[in-house]
Amino acid sequence: MPFEVLTMGRVGVDVYPLQTGVGLAAEVTSFGKYLGGSPTNVAVAAARHGRSAAVITKTGRDPFGDFVRTALGGYGVDARFVGVSDVAPTPVTFCEIFPPDDFPLYFYRLPKAPDLDIRPDELDLAAVREATVFWMTRTGLSEEPSRAATPAALEHRAKAGTTVFDLDWRPTFWKDPAEARSYYRRALRHATVAVGTIDECEVATGEREPYAAARALLAAGVELAVVKQGPKGVLAVDRDGTAGEIPPVPVDVVNGLGAGDAFGGALCHGLLSGWDTRRTVSFANAAGAVVAGRLSCSDAMPTEAEVQAELDEVTRAA
Repeated sequence: MPFEVLTMGRVGVDVYPLQTGVGLAAEVTSFGKYLGGSPTNVAVAAARHGRSAAVITKTGRDPFGDFVRTALGGYGVDARFVGVSDVAPTPVTFCEIFPPDDFPLYFYRLPKAPDLDIRPDELDLAAVREATVFWMTRTGLSEEPSRAATPAALEHRAKAGTTVFDLDWRPTFWKDPAEARSYYRRALRHATVAVGTIDECEVATGEREPYAAARALLAAGVELAVVKQGPKGVLAVDRDGTAGEIPPVPVDVVNGLGAGDAFGGALCHGLLSGWDTRRTVSFANAAGAVVAGRLSCSDAMPTEAEVQAELDEVTRAA
């Protein structure tokens, strides 16, 4: 059976300090180890909502790679498309946690991460085309051979089903950030949904005003543009021009790093459920808030019942 959600891109191990509000230099004394990588966490989040999910990626040939596969299985995510590369060890990412809005990340992905060593001839193109939702990020466009594999997957899919382009912008992954926009335009032509923060939308379109950025994404070829505005909520604009402003969900932030991935998995769940745009994005927004109030990313992904409870609480408070 085709997967309901198939993601492609980054994977690794997140190492989070168990002390918040202090730096890595001296004050942190203990850490937690978690599955990481944005598209991988989106697959985990979708699986938490009961969706069949898999991820296309690669690890190094090391114990951390074994951990990735074991963790995916534990979360109910199929690991059949997780290959092995000898270019480098499995990436490790450290972070510092300074709530409510400062979460520096330190990526150890040198000389090149295995998840950027995905080659076009290694793809199961039938699985890519048949997945109900295919989710990819711009990181896969930052370096060869993944730079060729990602468009190959998109072109073969040819907008079958729902194709989501996560505008996930990590400038450290680009040797020349100025060249990024041309690759984004090519990818957007094959996407049906684009999702990103204000900063990410600006890099992709040159527009920072939310409505202008959404219109630019629609003009680039997508049918739904989702612009995340942090404490101002979320703007969603359909191809027919219908716009929805989704207010923020109040939350005492513990760690904001996994909120976007929870949003993504919940967005997939809403799209698969056939909900209208407002309900889908409201649900995704609440899922992100739930995870922002927790320490980890993958371990913190909520179930549908937990997200609905958050929405019900917001309704009662209003």
